[in-house]
Amino acid sequence: EIKQEVLRMGNKLRASREKKGLTQEMLAEKSGVSRATISALENGKATCVKTDTLTKLADAIGAKVSYLFF
Repeated sequence: EIKQEVLRMGNKLRASREKKGLTQEMLAEKSGVSRATISALENGKATCVKTDTLTKLADAIGAKVSYLFF
């Protein structure tokens, strides 16, 4: 189910962010992605996100897009 997949991706993003010791605000500053978008992703509320956004978040965390989001 798509909703479960979105939640799984959000959980991976949150876990990776927290492992790096970053708050959502810190990740927003580091990645150039808004805190609101990060929150929506982590909470499974964002279902349409640009590839560029995913790349910025992965780069800021030091992970591959494929690990975080697929």
